[in-house]
Amino acid sequence: MINPLINNKKVLAIYLSAWVTIAFAQLMILFVQLDIAFNFALYDSLVYNFIYLALGFSFWYTAKYNSLENYSTLKILANHLVASIIVSALWVFAGYFALENLFGPTKSYQQFLDNSLVWRLFIGILFYLFIVAIEYAVIYYNNFQDKVYKEVELNALVKEAELKSLKYQINPHFIFNSLNSISALTLSDPAKAQEMTIKLSSFLRATLSKNETQKNKLSEELKNAKLYLDIEKVRFDEKFKFIEEIKTDCMNMEVPSMILQPLFENAVKHGVYESIDEVRICLLCQQQEDYMKITVENNFDPESVSNRGEGIGLKNIKNRLKLIYNQDNLITVEKTENIFRVNLFIPLANKEIAYA
Repeated sequence: MINPLINNKKVLAIYLSAWVTIAFAQLMILFVQLDIAFNFALYDSLVYNFIYLALGFSFWYTAKYNSLENYSTLKILANHLVASIIVSALWVFAGYFALENLFGPTKSYQQFLDNSLVWRLFIGILFYLFIVAIEYAVIYYNNFQDKVYKEVELNALVKEAELKSLKYQINPHFIFNSLNSISALTLSDPAKAQEMTIKLSSFLRATLSKNETQKNKLSEELKNAKLYLDIEKVRFDEKFKFIEEIKTDCMNMEVPSMILQPLFENAVKHGVYESIDEVRICLLCQQQEDYMKITVENNFDPESVSNRGEGIGLKNIKNRLKLIYNQDNLITVEKTENIFRVNLFIPLANKEIAYA
């Protein structure tokens, strides 16, 4: 385990700055207030603070291994109290030894040095407790940051799993309907059944190749959705007509992958299947304030279609939009006398809170 005081440059800089400040303050007190000769005041300040500075780097380990997860509060306090006395005693006598033997103190300074041992001991204890408190704050802040990071990472993984689950619901639902159509054509029109099978294969190949991407350009999504319409065209021939009105600047904007196909499937299932007249499926796209508005609408026979509410496709889209953009108001459904309309509002890049 790496000491954050050494590993984190900002924390190390603050730590060193604090000790420089303390050393300077001690120098001024000894020289100005206690009238100690400047050279001995300087030696005293440098020796004692340098020793405690070196000792201070080891305090992180006592804080790390005396955590609330391992010991009771009372035992931690007792451990640190004992450690503070031992460290303070070592500090006082190491400094005393260095000053007495290395710098040849005068009689007056020697007397001051002898008389200062007791209050230095108490200062050393206070320094220890203060540094350990800071170490605990750093340790628990780092642990908190790690916990937040892991929670964000876990939430991202959960969202990714939910998004993939929703995406994978689309293909089985669509395949089921398509295979039913192929089955119905097998006896009545084998050539069309073969053509539909080939187109279905092309659609699935295009879909599966993009299954890992969360977003695609609108132009790519439209290309895939048109493959679906081509499949249905084989069965319904001229029974429906597709119309698109898309502003040029919309084509390169990103949308969630597989977002259009369920809308077209919904239009075909609830419009074309039950109608005896031609059904117009319209795709409109334009920028509206901070959103790209995508509209898919179709006419239907109100006497043939029952009020079934939202199907799996629309619920799927609603859930995916909420997961990706953190908004639950990005889809609206309008139903008039004979028009069914779905509006999607895709946040523009500068406004979206996208899942990555």
